[in-house]
Amino acid sequence: MQTKLSWIFDLDNTLHNASPHIFPHINRSMTAYLQQHLRLTEEEAGKLRAQYWHSYGATLLGMMRHHGTDPEHFLRETHAFPDLPGMVVYERGLAAMLRRLPGRKLVLSNAPRHYARAVLQLMGVESHFDALHCIESTGYQPKPSLAAFHSLLRVHGLIASRCVMVEDSRQNLRPAKRLGMKTVWITREPRAPAYVDVKTASVLALPRLLGRFGP
Repeated sequence: MQTKLSWIFDLDNTLHNASPHIFPHINRSMTAYLQQHLRLTEEEAGKLRAQYWHSYGATLLGMMRHHGTDPEHFLRETHAFPDLPGMVVYERGLAAMLRRLPGRKLVLSNAPRHYARAVLQLMGVESHFDALHCIESTGYQPKPSLAAFHSLLRVHGLIASRCVMVEDSRQNLRPAKRLGMKTVWITREPRAPAYVDVKTASVLALPRLLGRFGP
């Protein structure tokens, strides 16, 4: 019987701050990929990328469905970084925080595995996680798709009611709550929707909030 909580962490903007360097680089790389492979102008590529994002939740899905793009090639090309160590911004207490959390810890990310592993290694926390469940593991079905969560639960033998989903994106917390997970929103927003159980400005606060998740 599963007694301890399992902690499911998003990666970008949850365990580290991807906004200053990494997200802008990925956005530029994806636009450049569309330009090169679909022979578009930068403006056309940007518009198509936005269209696929709104329609499918990920540029990759639009590329796969409409252009037969190889997902491995797309992810490898768009997640190549000239200086990843200089681009990862994170809080130095991250490893200590993870040590203080009882139970299994997993990463559920829409990012590719090679990138997720590299970021965790740079932050010195990869050993704290039992598994990485990245976009390849979900069959290229990104959050907030329920398929991504069902895949995670099935592959790792998790019970949703004993899981805590930790995310910076509130739309990804809605399906987690629907499945019975407890939800933590990493944000500085003043109010939280009903499907958010705990709101905190920093992931480092989690050990102090353990009492909010029950026995």
